[in-house]
Amino acid sequence: MRSIGWFLCCAFVALAQPKLAFSQTQLPDGSTSASPESPIVIYQAKDIVTLDPDKPNVDVVAVKGDKIFATGSLRQVKKIIGKQSFVIDDTFAEKVFVPGFVAQHDHPFLAGITMTSAIISIEDWVLPEKTYKAAKGQAEYTSRLREEESKLNDPNELLLSWGYHHYMHGELSSSKLDAISSVRPIIVWHRSAHEMYFNSVAQQKYGISRQWHNTLNEAVKKQTDFDSGHYWEQGFLAIVPLVMPLLTEPKRLQAALEFFENYLHVAGITLGAEPGGLLSRALQDAQNSVLSDADTPFRFYFIADGKSLVALYDDESVISKTESLLGWGNGMTDFLPKQVKLFADGAVFSQAMQLREDYSDGHGGEWMMDLDVFARAFQMYWDSDYQIHVHVNGDKGLDMVLDQLENNLKRNPRIDHRTVLIHFAVSQPDQIDRIKKLGAIVSANPYYPVALADNYRSNGLEPARADNMVRLGDIERAGISYSLHSDMPMAPAQPLFLMWSAVNRITNDGNLRGAEQRVSRLGALRAVTLDAAYSLRLEKQVGSIEPEKLANFTVLGENPVTIDPLEIKDIKVWATIHEGRIFPIKNISEVTSKNLLLPLAAGH
Repeated sequence: MRSIGWFLCCAFVALAQPKLAFSQTQLPDGSTSASPESPIVIYQAKDIVTLDPDKPNVDVVAVKGDKIFATGSLRQVKKIIGKQSFVIDDTFAEKVFVPGFVAQHDHPFLAGITMTSAIISIEDWVLPEKTYKAAKGQAEYTSRLREEESKLNDPNELLLSWGYHHYMHGELSSSKLDAISSVRPIIVWHRSAHEMYFNSVAQQKYGISRQWHNTLNEAVKKQTDFDSGHYWEQGFLAIVPLVMPLLTEPKRLQAALEFFENYLHVAGITLGAEPGGLLSRALQDAQNSVLSDADTPFRFYFIADGKSLVALYDDESVISKTESLLGWGNGMTDFLPKQVKLFADGAVFSQAMQLREDYSDGHGGEWMMDLDVFARAFQMYWDSDYQIHVHVNGDKGLDMVLDQLENNLKRNPRIDHRTVLIHFAVSQPDQIDRIKKLGAIVSANPYYPVALADNYRSNGLEPARADNMVRLGDIERAGISYSLHSDMPMAPAQPLFLMWSAVNRITNDGNLRGAEQRVSRLGALRAVTLDAAYSLRLEKQVGSIEPEKLANFTVLGENPVTIDPLEIKDIKVWATIHEGRIFPIKNISEVTSKNLLLPLAAGH
């Protein structure tokens, strides 16, 4: 693995001046990871859940090279193999095979950096090396932040903290951060990862001056408050180039990305994706340096950030620049062709989503793209036959996205467009029928009601809207394809935990919220395997255990479709098999919810 430092020496330059020289390569074609001349391996297991409608449960699965060769009973598979050589592997005879988990939406850079900061959050986060307990209330949050500041010896060293939430921890401003230190730079990263707060020293040190602020366009200025040191949504994106050098310090970033790689493997993931990461070739190369080598136990795909591309290039160049990103991958990483991400309204953790009815406390939502820009971008990518993934959280934001989808379908009809509605926080029953009619699909974060429903019932929303966040029960009953994602660090990148959240909807304080929006165990499994692959147009390669698909399996201690729903998150992941190669989980006896990065219920 090449040192990450070389790649990052000019990362901030790449962000500030992203008009780079591009080269184009082809998407990886599923090249062989295990030799096709090797004997066919027949794996025996206690249960094999295939998600193949013709053979939903089988006794064995045969693997040849990196592909699934056959499934069925041992007698049936031997008959199919015929005179070809084979071996029987009973290593996992008492375990359960499911299709390899697909992480539909995670952020390697963002997850890694937040997890290596001083975590002071609304829930417990337990890392292998340290437990970060939840901060309950404003006084405890402030005390914890002071404690983190006191641990740093060098007065010039940055204090970067993630996890603050204004509803749980009270108001924050540069003056309040100055009271903790007027010498040390302090940056507080909101739990949503869509906002930052700076003390006065940090603003000065990182070039956030009033003169710089005055150069911002009016739409961006509306999402900034220079006097309070607060920057959110478009305002947050405006400061990213200024703080990038400190976030991409080579040693910090390399450790963060290595953590991310191990984390996904321990969670049983065999394929991951990031829709809409930062448009920086240097940062992409840094991520490739960790995630692209042949020993990486999963493939990881990236989806172009249409918001940045539309902002940087004229309309005539946007599509060609987007397609040029196909040359940014390497080895086990690559960009998915003809896919792009756009952004509608703001983050649910910030309560910046656009709502049909006003927030109960009178504040308003935010748009992450100006509406005319969104409409123009949607049409450009639509007419170029792109699958469009849209970050959308509020019901008013969803109305806007569905309007654009409907208008473009009427203007330029397309079959199988698979427009993906990402996050899907607040919606209404009437929108479910419209989603189905228009042929859209859903990628939802099921952790929202678990983390937020209890608080949001009396802050910003009211019980009905809070309890029914992530309306997946209605989606499942309507027969709409849906996947689950973590958007890590918004939730743990643990498919079993996401399944548990969607199936149970039990909050961190132990309350059941929106019981009618619970989904089936089978539907939840499909949502982290086959339907997740479908949302990425990869269902012909992965997502189920069927002949000719890649041999991607997650090996579990119990069957998540038949186990008690409350026990799903505690199922052990024993190994993954990725494209025919076995990757055991290290120290399996120690792999539990207590040493994985997992929000714990109160009192756990």
